[in-house]
Amino acid sequence: MARARLILADGHILFVEALAKLLQPEFDIVGTATDGIELLKRATELKPDVVILDLHLAKLNGLDAGERLKTILPRTKIIILTASEDFEIAAQSLRRWASGYLLKISTSSELIRAIHSALMGKAFVTPSVSRRLWEEFARDPRGHHRAHVTKRQKQVLQLLAEGHPMKTVGAMLEISRNTVAFHKYRMMREHGLRTNSDIVMFAIKQRVLAAPM
Repeated sequence: MARARLILADGHILFVEALAKLLQPEFDIVGTATDGIELLKRATELKPDVVILDLHLAKLNGLDAGERLKTILPRTKIIILTASEDFEIAAQSLRRWASGYLLKISTSSELIRAIHSALMGKAFVTPSVSRRLWEEFARDPRGHHRAHVTKRQKQVLQLLAEGHPMKTVGAMLEISRNTVAFHKYRMMREHGLRTNSDIVMFAIKQRVLAAPM
C-alpha cells in the first residue's frame, strides 16, 4: 500500500522539523510551508493526501488558507493542529472543510490516529474540545453555518466597538490576536461591514453596545 503524502504548514520552523521527524516513519512528508500563501502554492503543485495546518499562519491565516485549499483540492484532507482551544472555530472548520482538530499539546498517537481517520473519511477531534464541540453541533443539527453572531463574536464585537485594539481584545478575552482577527473579519465579510463605524453600528444593532445619547 502506498504511503500517504503529507504537507506540514506551520510558522515555526523548529516545530515543523520536529513534526516531520515524528511522522516520517509512517508517512511521506512531501513538503512544508511557513505561511498561507506558500501552502496554497505548494499544495497545488504537490497535491498531498493530507495537510497538517496551523491556524496562525502569516500572509494568509490558516482558516482562510484551509477553506481555499479545500476548494482547489477537494480530495485533500486537512487536519488543524493548533494552540487555540476554541470550539467555535473548530465547529466552523469541521462543518466546512477540516477533517480533524487537534491541539499542539495532543499526543503523537492522537495525531497519527487523526491522519488515519481522515484518510478513511472520518473526522477526529481532540478529546479536550470534543464535548463542547458536539454540544455546538447538537444545537445546529443541520451541520451548516447559521447567519448569526456567536457568543465569542459578540464578545469580540463589543470590545472592538468600544475602541480596543485587537491585541488588547485578545488579552482581555485570553485568546490570541489572530483569533480576534478571525472573528472580526468573518463578521465583516458575512455582514457587509467595511469601516470601524460600521462595526460600531452593528454592535448597537446586536445590542452589545449602547447607542450614544
